[in-house]
Amino acid sequence: MALKVIGAGLGRTGTLSLKLALEHLGFGPCFHMIEIMSDARHQIPLWMNVTAGNPDWDTIFDGFASTVDYPTCSYWRELATYYPQAKVILSTRDADDWFRSVSRTILSPGNQAKFSEPPFDKALKPAIFEPFGDRIDDHDFMVEYFRGWEAEVIAALPPERLLVHRLGEGWEGLCEFLEVPVPDEPYPLVNTSKDMEESGLVRKAEMTPEEAEAAARGYASAMQTKAFGHPSA
Repeated sequence: MALKVIGAGLGRTGTLSLKLALEHLGFGPCFHMIEIMSDARHQIPLWMNVTAGNPDWDTIFDGFASTVDYPTCSYWRELATYYPQAKVILSTRDADDWFRSVSRTILSPGNQAKFSEPPFDKALKPAIFEPFGDRIDDHDFMVEYFRGWEAEVIAALPPERLLVHRLGEGWEGLCEFLEVPVPDEPYPLVNTSKDMEESGLVRKAEMTPEEAEAAARGYASAMQTKAFGHPSA
């Protein structure tokens, strides 16, 4: 199965909500960081190959129809070339709000420490943390990085292939872009900073690999239930 949708938006731009929305619209399964954390012992070696310059996209996305979030958003350009028929969605939000959210979650000190340890340092850190260098706490730099990222995506793709999907916009623009009917259910709103902090996923470095994978699967199921009132089939 070739990817039909590629997410180019950085993490904390509503990517888990977008994942659930895409799956609800028939563009699933959708690959998201939660897939890596839920199956880390299998996924991490694949992503070590990616960062080493030897990606096997067909194996990574086997069975998936779409992808959003880190680490795949860091490779949006390569994926857009590899899957030329796929549409691209740039999920976005206010840049200052993004910085506040990402600083509390993905780029928190606890996560920075976790992703600096093997095997995450080789598999995921290059795609998530290294682009920011030592300025990860510099508000002005990070906000400009975010805006520059979006400008680069918009400039690189033809308008008919790209949807800029702002947090809170809901179904209409997304469904028009994907040429599918608008569902009756409300658009998902999950994985807030509060959701992540209460889950403890960003700070459970002491877990065994089995426990960490189980926790990630549990969190994914909880977010699906929060979005649509039931776990995924």
